[in-house]
Amino acid sequence: MHRPDELRELAEGFLAGLPFSADLGRLEEALRYSLLGGGKRIRPVLCLATGEALGRPPEELLPAACALELVHTFSLVHDDLPALDDDDLRRGQPSAHVKFGEAVAILSGDALLTEAFSLILRYPTTEPARELALATLGMIGGQYVDITTDGELDGPGLAALHRLKTGKLLGATVGCALAVAAVPEPEQRPWREFSAEVGLLFQIVDDILDATGTAEELGKTPGKDAAAGKVTYVSLYGLEHARTLADEARARVQGALDTIDADTSVLSDLVATIRERRA
Repeated sequence: MHRPDELRELAEGFLAGLPFSADLGRLEEALRYSLLGGGKRIRPVLCLATGEALGRPPEELLPAACALELVHTFSLVHDDLPALDDDDLRRGQPSAHVKFGEAVAILSGDALLTEAFSLILRYPTTEPARELALATLGMIGGQYVDITTDGELDGPGLAALHRLKTGKLLGATVGCALAVAAVPEPEQRPWREFSAEVGLLFQIVDDILDATGTAEELGKTPGKDAAAGKVTYVSLYGLEHARTLADEARARVQGALDTIDADTSVLSDLVATIRERRA
């Protein structure tokens, strides 16, 4: 089994060597700027670690894992636009629309999304692409809820929002691995239960960091949601209660992992990293 840092190195190398369509021309510079400008690579690492737990080599999972990162990067490029979250900083560098202008940022996000599906369709089955498509639609649906609720969410509404906006793509890290490994549907349930909880844990921790971190630590502008009047786990419950919710979510994630008949030790390490991360 590979350690998380080794899986991240594999993902970084694969992403750096990705060939993009020649038809993109000089737009490729904007794609690589956003894709290779940093990031924790949690999504590809989760996918690769799930694949290994299922008995498949990381090399087999790399196209799916990195397609997930391409979709995630597309979402960041578009989320940072003035029409959405209007953030000038991402991954410790100027956002794509600040560096290249809004029009190029929109096109680069479109291209990242399309390249993601070009990549994941390398597999002989379309099931990994189907997993990614459904997750992307859920993420976009969650973003729509986020920009149209104007601070009106209660606790269940906030959880429902983030099960879409954050949880769907993080859940697909497991779903895509299940699809690549051709795990029969009756055997998928414990894996799906694990994946359903990971996104909620990630989002609660993200809200905590947004309230307590600095731009240098986070690589993005902190406090943007609070300043915009958006509901977060911290604004709704308070900082200490949000930390309790994060601990409870971690316990549920680990409980789901404990029901899986496989070596999930690396996944457990990743869950601990998500809960304990400082940036």
